[in-house]
Amino acid sequence: MKPSPAGLILTAAVLWGLLGILGKGAQGAGVGALEVAFWRAALGGGLFALHAGLTRATLPRGRDLGVTAAFGLAGVSVFYGAYQLAVRTGGASLASVLLYTAPAFVALLGWGLLRERLGGREALAVAGTLGGIALISLGGGQGVTVTGAALGWGLLSGLTYSLYYLYGKGFFGRYAPTALYAVALPVGALGLLPFVEFSAKTPAAWASLAGIAVLSTYFAYLAYSAGLKHLPATRASVIASLEPVVAAGLAAALFGERLSAVALVGAALVIGAALLLSVGGREKTEAVTA
Repeated sequence: MKPSPAGLILTAAVLWGLLGILGKGAQGAGVGALEVAFWRAALGGGLFALHAGLTRATLPRGRDLGVTAAFGLAGVSVFYGAYQLAVRTGGASLASVLLYTAPAFVALLGWGLLRERLGGREALAVAGTLGGIALISLGGGQGVTVTGAALGWGLLSGLTYSLYYLYGKGFFGRYAPTALYAVALPVGALGLLPFVEFSAKTPAAWASLAGIAVLSTYFAYLAYSAGLKHLPATRASVIASLEPVVAAGLAAALFGERLSAVALVGAALVIGAALLLSVGGREKTEAVTA
């Protein structure tokens, strides 16, 4: 039975929701945050390179290759590293919520760099995001550590996550996503390499790393891209916003992480702002991929 487009997007959201959980599991087994990010990029990049080779996908060349390599450093090295550092310093649920500040960054970057209109809807969403972050900072929660470092790494992951929209706007319609990831992820792994301290890993640690690379990266990206071919980008974004809900639920069940009532209101504001921008009339393309 062929899966529905909405089902594919939902599958991607659930797989991305596992990212912080698997990352926290790997870190709990003694793997450093940046090493987790490295293996996600290296193993995931290897899978995409194999996929691109088997399907004979056209790889970017010339200037496009240079831009894709630069995106690999910012959108993979920095993003993957910052997200895992946010998980380490603040917890999986907090990191996942802060990741969804990305649409507000998209609105601000689009206004500042692409001269896109920043209307009332966008301004309201940015204000809601800032208010949500403030409430999260004040509220905290059980098993959730709200510090300057946790907020900083989480917001940096949201900022670099937003670069997927700017990059994808120019490239995702011209090349197969697998070809772009086959370049960007290995470059991202190389960018992380000088900062990684490798450790001896248990089978459980390797299982978590493999889950991140295979499930939360390779299959999640494939599912989202396949679903988006037959579904409006706005609807896909709404479904994908279930990711932090999945992450928070699993973090509560597995690690006892629970945001306080005030922080939950803040999280709702952040996710609500992301949804407001998602249904704001402008089609956000397939660039939204964690």
